[in-house]
Amino acid sequence: MDINTILFDLDGTLIDTAPDLAYALNTLLEEAGLEAKPFEKIKPLVAFGGKALIKFGFNCDEEHPEFSKRHQELLKIYTNNIDLNSKPFEGVSALIKTLKDRQINWGIVTNKPEYLTHLLLQKLNINVDVVVCGDTLEFSKPHPAPLLYACAQFAIDPKRCIFVGDDKNDMLAGNNAGIKTVAVTYGYGNVEQNWNYDYKINHVQELLELI
Repeated sequence: MDINTILFDLDGTLIDTAPDLAYALNTLLEEAGLEAKPFEKIKPLVAFGGKALIKFGFNCDEEHPEFSKRHQELLKIYTNNIDLNSKPFEGVSALIKTLKDRQINWGIVTNKPEYLTHLLLQKLNINVDVVVCGDTLEFSKPHPAPLLYACAQFAIDPKRCIFVGDDKNDMLAGNNAGIKTVAVTYGYGNVEQNWNYDYKINHVQELLELI
């Protein structure tokens, strides 16, 4: 593979953020006098953002009069505890070092808002070449724009890039952008064949074998 750039999804691909998002939801539920939800029930919802967590935790939709308030409270709790238990997945730190040593570009394309993304990366001391977030552009994944924008920042042909993610929307975004996709099985999504990924890996270090 003639690859010189690797782009990664953030939550569930590079960083295991589910514990702190679960903490935020359960703290909010307990403050409301409700029972905490099991971590394994929360984990698959992380890819869909805070609103999905509120819908699940409080069994309500966005039309509920308290929905917006609850969502903002969730984000506040999460922001204040964003690095409580979140950490890079096993092998990520070594992989980043290897990519830098080999002068391979690497970046992050996430649907997480900019303020949370940059705060998390700062707290975890992760320095990345290019970061494109859910609110950086008009469109977010699965639209191809964020991936193509990231490639443009590196001034590279999308055909020389691969995108790594743990969610169907990551694979859709890659396909829409004409970028090879890699699905990870260790993340939050249950990888299925109909995601139309190009490659599937069980550990981040397997990326080096691909390139």
